[in-house]
Amino acid sequence: MKTKTNMDERILAIAIPVAADMGYGIVRIRVQGGNRSVVQIMAERLSDGKMNVADCAQLSRALSSTFEVEDPIDDAYVLEVSSPGLDRPLTDMKHFEQYSGQLARLELDRFVEGRKRFRGILAGIDGDNVAIDLDKEDETALIPFAWISEAKLLITDEVIKKGQKKPKEKSQEKSQKKSNKKKSNKKNSPQKGDT
Repeated sequence: MKTKTNMDERILAIAIPVAADMGYGIVRIRVQGGNRSVVQIMAERLSDGKMNVADCAQLSRALSSTFEVEDPIDDAYVLEVSSPGLDRPLTDMKHFEQYSGQLARLELDRFVEGRKRFRGILAGIDGDNVAIDLDKEDETALIPFAWISEAKLLITDEVIKKGQKKPKEKSQEKSQKKSNKKKSNKKNSPQKGDT
């Protein structure tokens, strides 16, 4: 994973083993300055790539305790632990393979063919290069991963529909279970005149 500053690097070195021991992977770390620094950590479960509020709280408590001992930041700070979200950053080569077929935006640390930003459908990886089918062009660009300063998925209607479908299916399953439970309770409960 790439980091932007030495501070990010120090925090990452401390956070990775703590998160891994708990079954989480660190997606990105950012420290934003100001009167009070904000340490933003994006993480996901290693098992399924998801991260709910309880996961965030659990990881936040563990990292807070570790940071109290290790003291990677001199000044006061606020720790924020979150999921990567639908427009997740792509910070590791495996992400470009994992999210192949999805729309993404890449920003490079140098100009390539007169530009630094590329947008298109991820087409996997080829060695140390990220393959992307460029928007409005009939070509697949191979961009060295080392040149990418920032990359993220872009939210599309299709991504939103996929995200909305899962909770709806779960709520339907829950209501079905409740309905079945009520039916079984009615069968087993004494009725008037049964005594």
